[in-house]
Amino acid sequence: MKTVCNFCKTEYSLDVVPNGPVKCAVCGNTWTVQRPQRRNPILVFIAALCALLAAIVFSVAVLYQNRVKEIRENPIVAEISEVTTDTDEVGVTRFVVSGRVVNRSEQIYGVPGLVVVSYDADGNIIARQRFMPSATLLDAGNEVKFSHKLSVPIANVEKIAVELEEQGK
Repeated sequence: MKTVCNFCKTEYSLDVVPNGPVKCAVCGNTWTVQRPQRRNPILVFIAALCALLAAIVFSVAVLYQNRVKEIRENPIVAEISEVTTDTDEVGVTRFVVSGRVVNRSEQIYGVPGLVVVSYDADGNIIARQRFMPSATLLDAGNEVKFSHKLSVPIANVEKIAVELEEQGK
């Protein structure tokens, strides 16, 4: 435990709290060392619980704000739910990409064109194919499903992604 002389501010380190007054070796001042107050374990628990609750509320608020910001920046998203293959009458096998376009906002939005991107094993773009989903407008919180057969054969395709077409292109 540490104590300080009230007069000359000399600091002392004590192993135990003395029963009576102590005398400063530098200035001769005497004072009574106050025993440290014992913390009530129930109050410590309640304080820790409050701090934990505050941290949880703060985390939820931050996550909510990030989600709101992300929806504001990207109100419309496209998701692939399934990629299958289809073989035509000539024997050429092609991918069929199915998924949905979701309006995550609280406003009506126009549905942009979609671009299906095919990648090879090295991540290089093999082909980009644009198509329009069946809906042109999407109400708040609604979605429209899509299914599109690619014109590119399946050879060398390792990955398929769908993107929203950028406006003005």
